[in-house]
Amino acid sequence: MAFRDVNARRHIGLQQLSALASTGRTFLGPMKSHKFIVDEITNQSTLICSAVRLIESLDLTSAVGQLLNETIQAQNKEFKTGMSSLLFLVGAWSNAVVECLQQNVPVPAIVSVMSEGLNSCCERVQCLQIPIHDVKKELCSSRVRPKAFESKTGQVERHDLKNSWNLLCFQTDISATEEVIPINSCSHQGHDCNFNKFLVSPLAGFGSVASVVKAVGDKSSPALSGSGVTAASCIAQKLTHSRHFSTLGKSPFASQQGNFQGHLSGPAADLCGLGCLAVALSHGNQTSVKLLQSIAAYQQGRAECSGSSQVNIAEIVTCCVLGLPESYSCVSPGFVTLVSPEQATVIKHFADKPLRILLVDGDLTEEYRHLGFNRPPNVRTILERPTPQGGGAGDVWLSRMSDVLMSFEVNLVLVKGNVCKNFMERCIASRILVIGCVARSVLCAFGSATGAQAVTYLSQLSTVCVGNGAWAELWHTGDGRAVDLGELLPARISAGGITLLTAVLTAALPSKAQLLEDHFWTLLYRLHHALKDGKVFPGGGAVELLCLSHIQALAEQPERPGNAKELPSPWLAECKSIVLQALASGWKRYLCVLLCNTATASSELEAGAAVDHHLQKAAACGSPSAYILEEFRRGGVLRGGSEPFPGRVTDLKVCDNVEAKTEAWRRALDLVLLVLQTDAEIITGPRRNQILNSPVSNEFMFL
Repeated sequence: MAFRDVNARRHIGLQQLSALASTGRTFLGPMKSHKFIVDEITNQSTLICSAVRLIESLDLTSAVGQLLNETIQAQNKEFKTGMSSLLFLVGAWSNAVVECLQQNVPVPAIVSVMSEGLNSCCERVQCLQIPIHDVKKELCSSRVRPKAFESKTGQVERHDLKNSWNLLCFQTDISATEEVIPINSCSHQGHDCNFNKFLVSPLAGFGSVASVVKAVGDKSSPALSGSGVTAASCIAQKLTHSRHFSTLGKSPFASQQGNFQGHLSGPAADLCGLGCLAVALSHGNQTSVKLLQSIAAYQQGRAECSGSSQVNIAEIVTCCVLGLPESYSCVSPGFVTLVSPEQATVIKHFADKPLRILLVDGDLTEEYRHLGFNRPPNVRTILERPTPQGGGAGDVWLSRMSDVLMSFEVNLVLVKGNVCKNFMERCIASRILVIGCVARSVLCAFGSATGAQAVTYLSQLSTVCVGNGAWAELWHTGDGRAVDLGELLPARISAGGITLLTAVLTAALPSKAQLLEDHFWTLLYRLHHALKDGKVFPGGGAVELLCLSHIQALAEQPERPGNAKELPSPWLAECKSIVLQALASGWKRYLCVLLCNTATASSELEAGAAVDHHLQKAAACGSPSAYILEEFRRGGVLRGGSEPFPGRVTDLKVCDNVEAKTEAWRRALDLVLLVLQTDAEIITGPRRNQILNSPVSNEFMFL
């Protein structure tokens, strides 16, 4: 054929793509190898273990690098997960395409067969989709035991509203020795009643936290005391007819060991399932799991009436606090942010006083103009801001804006954008707290809770725009101590009835702060998308194993006589087999690296033998999908891919998102084929490549 002379060695784009993708090989799987990225300008280092942070840190000057960055950013923007798999498959399939070119397979055949092969895989793996309801039911019934977290002395301590709340988490065997992630509350007793009610309500069926925490003002002794006594076993004497259990006349905690023998129903069962699902989607990230369980408990309590089990991401923000161990990470109601020591002084002055709050949707600077602002026509500006006598430039604006805030008795200002430094200093002197760079979701939450209406300029301020009922205080750790880290101090701003939650992520090392935040958001979005899709894939390489088995079967399948008209050229069948084998090689390399990264195989050769062994067993079973599902139910398909907690558990079930995974596949292959076709146009010329693509494009649609 005329287009067989395309030289594979001249496909520079594919080679660049493979080289860039190889840098993220260690990010595949639950046991990731971290990388240190050093800024040449500031000499500061950052710890990363995600494809997004890696690509952001690289100097991508080539067109291929820009395309790779855009592809990964698109996946990250939509799903926040699947980027590492995308990056690896880009490299694996780039190498596979180069191998096809070296065997003189024409470019149109590669594009058509690979596209149809991946579409066939996406259809084939639909049989592996597991409904969320079944996943939560199976995981919750087989693995989860409701336990109250005890202190080191064995006593269940009483917590008032000024201390942290130890939320009932759903511990699996893998986290039995870990500490609980608390939900911090504040000293405003009246305002946080709703928050406390939601924490206790959905967990009442477990009989632990609900009965341990006393009401505000109750001066009696703690309900439970003595070492070696769990809340569940003690409360079992009283809780015999809970609406959350179907047992009649017998306590579900009748066993002295506190084993879970009843059947959960209603909100408790749903919350139990959410906790188990979060563990399955975490891929080994225990800290984020506990934070997410706390968030789910709170949001589930609020959504109990509506019956919704969705996780509302818009009501969640994060705040990284440096200088504290990771064990201090917790979830706090309201908005936690870092403030300067001068702002902290203003917060201390408030001393539990109710504040009048103002929301600014824009920058709080003199030069700021809203998007779409047009200057009046036919006006020539000679000097926009004349310098007044006896004052500096901008003093008039500063004085006027300060007078506006004081006239409306505003104590707290939340600004979406930047704040003028001089204006900030003047507000601090007037004991007005101004917080800049606040997310829009935070403004919306405070607007709903306080009745405040956001304004673009302070000149628009009126009485109806100012909200009431907010308060501010310095953030405290779980043991009630204030945090003083020097330059920046964590502060908590809240209001009665606010739905906003802040995941406070503490880190002793500054280089690890971004890593912890990325882990948290990744797990949060995995749970969000799992609930949105209503189904998940079995994890640990199960889906990729079925894809590999399916593609190899297609490549080995002889052509039916009826396809003779669809294959006008005798070499097309041979090309099809070569391309499908190349596509399958990408899946196999994915599984081999996954096994190596999880320390299940010492080398890719050993990992390849293990994958081949599973393929033979799946083929002998007669139904590869049935074999994979059965292996998953027994604890994991590849055994190694389902061990996110090395040394502590060997059969933890791992799940993956459906839409995020398949979309990562499609984006990876689309990028590889785009670079392939671009290289071909550079080598052969666009006009020639267009002529070659036109008549052949329909000949390869034969899968």
